[in-house]
Amino acid sequence: MSKFYAKFFDLTGTCSRFYLLRFQAKPISSSSSSSSSTSLSSVPSHEHIAHLITEQISHSQALQTFRWASKLPNFTHSQSTYRALIHKLCTFRQFDLVKELLDEMPTSIGSPPDESIFLTIIRGLGRAKMVKEAIKVLDLVSKFQKDPSLKVCNSILDVLVKEDINLARAFFRDKMMKCGIQGDNYTFGILMKGLCLTNRISDGFKLLQLMKSRGITPNTVVYNTLIHGLCKTGKLGIGRGRSLMSEMAEPNEVTFNILISAYCKERDLIQSLVLLEKSFSLGFVPDVIPVTKIVQLLCGEGRVMEAVEILERVEERGGSVDVVAYNALIRGFCRIGKTNLGFRFLKEMERKGCLPNVHTYNELIAGLCESKEYDLALEQFNDMTRDGISPNFVTYDTLIRGLCSGRRIGDGLNILDQMEEERRGSGGQISPYNSIIYGFYKENRLVEALEFLTKMGSFFPSAVHRSKKILGFCKDNCIGEAKQVYDQMIAEGGLPSAVVYSDLIHGLCQVGDIREAFELINEMVDHGYFPISSTFNVLISEFCKQGKVESASKLLKEMVDRGCLPDVGSYNPLIDTFCKKGDFHGALKLQLQMDCFWLKDGFFLMMYAQGCILWSEYGDRRQQLLSFIFLLQDDAGYEASKKGQPGCKKYISISSSSILVSPFNSL
Repeated sequence: MSKFYAKFFDLTGTCSRFYLLRFQAKPISSSSSSSSSTSLSSVPSHEHIAHLITEQISHSQALQTFRWASKLPNFTHSQSTYRALIHKLCTFRQFDLVKELLDEMPTSIGSPPDESIFLTIIRGLGRAKMVKEAIKVLDLVSKFQKDPSLKVCNSILDVLVKEDINLARAFFRDKMMKCGIQGDNYTFGILMKGLCLTNRISDGFKLLQLMKSRGITPNTVVYNTLIHGLCKTGKLGIGRGRSLMSEMAEPNEVTFNILISAYCKERDLIQSLVLLEKSFSLGFVPDVIPVTKIVQLLCGEGRVMEAVEILERVEERGGSVDVVAYNALIRGFCRIGKTNLGFRFLKEMERKGCLPNVHTYNELIAGLCESKEYDLALEQFNDMTRDGISPNFVTYDTLIRGLCSGRRIGDGLNILDQMEEERRGSGGQISPYNSIIYGFYKENRLVEALEFLTKMGSFFPSAVHRSKKILGFCKDNCIGEAKQVYDQMIAEGGLPSAVVYSDLIHGLCQVGDIREAFELINEMVDHGYFPISSTFNVLISEFCKQGKVESASKLLKEMVDRGCLPDVGSYNPLIDTFCKKGDFHGALKLQLQMDCFWLKDGFFLMMYAQGCILWSEYGDRRQQLLSFIFLLQDDAGYEASKKGQPGCKKYISISSSSILVSPFNSL
C-alpha cells in the first residue's frame, strides 16, 4: 500500500477496511507501462474521496479529510468533493466555513460553485430552520456572476413554505415575479401545499386561477394538493373536492385515495363505494389505506361478505391487502357471530403470506368470548403464544373480561396471574381486576369480591380506598356522601367496579332517587357490567313503589331480553302492585311467566294468601276475579302448548283451583 494511504488511515482511524482494500496499489511490474498504470491506479477517484468525507463523524474530521486529499499527488478536487464537504459542514451548521469554501473554489478548481452546491446549502439552512438566511443564497449566486435558476428559487420557496407561508408568498412575489422568473407547476405546487397546510383554501383557488391566467395547466399534483386541503374541512369541502376532480385532465390513484378516505372519515359508505367503482373502471387500484377503511365501514354495518368481495377484486387487480384489512374482516365476522369464517380468513391470510399479529388474535378472542366459546378463546390465546406472538394488555383484558362474564372466574384468575407474571402487572390499568370483581358479582359471591378488592389495594391504593369509602357510606345509609365520593372518582378518571355500582344503586333506590339509580345502571352497562337480578329487582321494586308500573314492566322485559334470569324478587313487586290495583289479569299473566322461568311453587302460596285478602277487600268485584282466573287458565294452556311447556297449564289449573275451592268457599 502507498505510504500516504497508510499514514492517513493511521491518522484518522475512521476509514473502513473496505476502502483500505479498494485503494490498495496493484503489484509493480517490470515494464514501464505497468509502472505508469500502477501510478495512475493509486490516485483515488472523486467519488471515493466524497464518500470518505461524508463518512466522517464530525465537521473537523470531514475538513481534515478534504485537506488531506488536496495534498495527494495527481489529485484535484471537483464540484462533487466540495459538495460533499459543504453538505457535511451544513449538517453541523458551520455556515461560515461554507462561505470560505465557496470563495476558494474558483481558484482551487478553476470554476465557481455549481447549482447543486447552492441547492445543498439551501437544504442545510432549511434543516437548521434558518429560513431568512436561505433567501440570502440568491446574493451568493449573484456574487459568482450567475443568475438564480428556477430550481434554486423553488428550493428556497420549499424551505420557506415549511416555516412561514407569508414569507414564502412574499419571496414569490418580490424575488421571483418581479425578477421575471416564471414559476412552473413545481413552483405553484409548493405554494399550494403551503396554503392548504395553513387552511387557506380560498387563496388556493386564487392560486389555481393565477396559474390558468398565465397559461400554465395545473398538473395532477397541484389539483390533488387542493383537493386534500378541501377534504380536511369537512363534508362540504369533500363535495367541492369531488367537483374539482371533474376539472382534472387525468385524475390518478392519489386523487381517488384522497376522496375515498375523506368519504370514509365522514362514514359516507355510498359515495366511497361509488368512487371505488369509478377507480376500478379507470384501471386504478386504490392503495391499502382507503380500501381498508371501506372494509371497516362495511364490516361495521354487518356487510362482511361485500367487504370480502372488495378485497378479492383489489387482489385480482394487483392491489395489496395488509393485515389491518384482514383484521377488519375477522372483526366483522366475529361481530355477526360467524367466528368460523373468522378462523377461515385467519388461515387464508397466512396462506397468502400475510402473517397475523396480536390484533388479529385479539379480534378472534373477543369474538369467541362474545359467542360464549370460552374454550376456543383460551385455545387461541395459547396458539398465539406458541407462534411467538406476545399477548398485549388488550389480549389479557379482553380474555379476562370474557371469561368472568361467562362465569369462568377460575380461568379468569389464571389468566390474570399469567398477565402479572409476563407483564409484571397491568401497567396501572384497573379494568382486568374489575373484571374479576364482576365475575364474583355475577355469581353472587360478594364476600369474595370484597376480599379481592382488598387485595387490589397494593396495586391501586387510591381506587380501592375510594371504593371502600363508597361501600361504607352505603352500608351506613349515607347515600349523599357515597355519591360525592363516586363523582370525585369519576371526575379523576376512575373506573368503579360492579359491586360499587350495585351498592350505590341499592342505596339510591332506598332513598327514592330512582332517576339517579337508573342513570347509574346505564353507566354500569356502558362499562360492560350487566347487572344481576338482585340489582334489577331493587329498581323494579322502587318503580312499583312510586307507581311507575310501566317503567318497572319495561325493565323486567329488558333484563329478560338481555339474558338475565329473573327471580321471585323480580316478579313479586309487580304482581303485588297489579293485585292492589285490581288488575288480576296482569298479575296472573306475570304468574304464568314465573312458571315458564321455572320458579318454585312455594311462591304461589304468597299469592294464595294475597288472593284471600283480595277476595275480602274487593267483594264487589269477586265475579271479575273469578272470570280472570278461568280466562287465564285457558290462556295458560294455549300459551304453554305454543312454547312446548305443558307444565304451565297444569300449574295454573292447580293454583286456580286452590284459590277457588279453599279461600273463596270459606268466606
